[in-house]
Amino acid sequence: MSTPFPFTAVVGQDDLRLALLLNAVSPAVGGVLVRGEKGTAKSTAVRALAALMPEVDVVPGCRFSCAPASPDPACPDGPHGAGAGEPRPARMVELPVGASEDRLVGALDIERALSEGVKAFEPGLLADAHRGILYVDEVNLLHDHLVDLLLDAAAMGASYVEREGVSVRHASKFLLVGTMNPEEGELRPQLLDRFGLTVEVAASREPDERVEVVRRRLAYEDGPEEFAARWADEEAAVRRRIAAARELLPQVRLGDGALRQIAATCAAFEVDGMRADIVMARTATALAAWAGRTDVLAEDVRQAALLALPHRRRRNPFDAPGLDEDKLDETLEEFGGQDQGDGDGDDDPDPGPGGGPGGRPEPDDAPRGDGDTAARPEAGEDGEPRPSGGAGEQSPVRAAEPFRTKVLSVPGLGDGAAGRRSRARTEHGRTTGARRPQGALGRLHLAATVRAAAPHQRARGRSGPGLVVRRDDLRQATREGREGNLVLFVVDASGSMAARQRMSAVKGAVLSLLLDAYQRRDKVGLVTFRGSAAEVALPPTSSVDAAAARLDSLPTGGRTPLAAGLLKAHEVLRVERLRDPARRPLLVVVTDGRATGGPEPVALAGRAARLFAGEGVASVVVDCESGPVRLGLAGQLAAGLGGTAVTLDELRADSIAGLVKDVQNDRRAA
Repeated sequence: MSTPFPFTAVVGQDDLRLALLLNAVSPAVGGVLVRGEKGTAKSTAVRALAALMPEVDVVPGCRFSCAPASPDPACPDGPHGAGAGEPRPARMVELPVGASEDRLVGALDIERALSEGVKAFEPGLLADAHRGILYVDEVNLLHDHLVDLLLDAAAMGASYVEREGVSVRHASKFLLVGTMNPEEGELRPQLLDRFGLTVEVAASREPDERVEVVRRRLAYEDGPEEFAARWADEEAAVRRRIAAARELLPQVRLGDGALRQIAATCAAFEVDGMRADIVMARTATALAAWAGRTDVLAEDVRQAALLALPHRRRRNPFDAPGLDEDKLDETLEEFGGQDQGDGDGDDDPDPGPGGGPGGRPEPDDAPRGDGDTAARPEAGEDGEPRPSGGAGEQSPVRAAEPFRTKVLSVPGLGDGAAGRRSRARTEHGRTTGARRPQGALGRLHLAATVRAAAPHQRARGRSGPGLVVRRDDLRQATREGREGNLVLFVVDASGSMAARQRMSAVKGAVLSLLLDAYQRRDKVGLVTFRGSAAEVALPPTSSVDAAAARLDSLPTGGRTPLAAGLLKAHEVLRVERLRDPARRPLLVVVTDGRATGGPEPVALAGRAARLFAGEGVASVVVDCESGPVRLGLAGQLAAGLGGTAVTLDELRADSIAGLVKDVQNDRRAA
């Protein structure tokens, strides 16, 4: 086993280290979610924590880590009689993103269960992690069916495995620690709420600190054992402090004043449910014990709020987690009374990010939006800006309020990654048939297996009550569920789209579709075209937040190189097909259909569109043409793509329901 990097040798990252240590003191806090860019010691710090955790006493020979003083009465290795336990280090079990369900919860020997009627059970990672740490790197990329199993185990403190009438249950209480890069997508809200604390980490911008990081890392790689020995005293000191804090924890008093501050803070930030209050109370208590105190102070409540609330406050889907510290200080001061304790700088608070109280922007800081008449160019009779030679660039405008959409799906049956958009053959979903297993047996189709084995019982000499089952008899269930798709947006940002009101509506429509993609676990990409060329504003990614940010800063103006935009999108899809061939694309072109610049721009755009039609790419054109005279160019583009066209007005509410049917009907007619 390799020597882990010492926890005390991690440079900086004070909040990350504190959150992990608080969970070591009080596992009831509920774990940690670490969010941050790549290369910020997230995984290093988590793996180093295991060496600091106190040892646990287990029943000798129990594969499920039962405690000798209170063994699990339903333990598959039980029942356990009275006896002395044996100490062992606390485990840190890593759950790979691509793990199978059987690897997580354990697997039954189906052949023995059918032929002998015995529960032959092989424990999974949830059993290994009992009374230890379950670590998930890149937790935001975890498949939905594994997330569901994690949620069940975290909620019930036990894991259930039920297959075709055979049931096994065992205790599974663990400290859940996850790391993620927000650029690759967000977590499901249900799983996000299961993490007690969350921490944002970023690389230091201080040259001296960065130098020290590099120096320590190189020293560790040159000799891990020697490097760890240099930090042995510091590691031992932290280990002793954790043990002392655990002993002190039951004596810590959480007074009514602190409880009132906790309740007021959670109410002020409009968190859902009561879990936030409970986690804050446990965190504040652990902070006091870590500091060697028996009373919870206002500073403990404040620090607990900064760790426990950012991921729980109500926010828009594309808003990054965070907490308004000015508002927090005001709430604590209002409800703290004489228990406020040491000052936290409340006498002279710094202005918020926007310059006003609580981080709210002052009126002078909010010139963006449709009411910003000072920034608008001179408008013509139709409300659109007068052209300035066709090449002028307009400043970005804010998106209109997003609205709820219905499902845009890709026709047919796919085999892509699990998601919530289009029909697909999946490992989870409704059973549609059976087939012979390829490799290890997954979900057994019991009826098909019995039908395959039944005709051969006499020839196999069956004499007892059990069914004689051979490997060739086993049948695996085939299932149909939903997949995530690659939704590639191609957005016209040319001068013909530059009217502020229209571009605001266009951005609102795209943002609405991005919200839908976020909820359906899609990958998204963004191609824009304006002036003389097209560019990939965002390569295909799972981070819908990044697409929303690029959309917000999108400038407009110039000519309309529609063909360049389509060709750039075709190249993006070609490359992505090589990287992820199972994920089917959905092309969404947002344009008024006009094409300018170069020789025969309309004909060239038509030829580019037919490339997608020839490859069977599902497509939708969002027609942004406005005014009393309509040329119908977007409809012609949709016909060339082999897709369908919908206006901005039709995109709203229930109007989009017919859009899916149109896409599918057009496919069948073709």
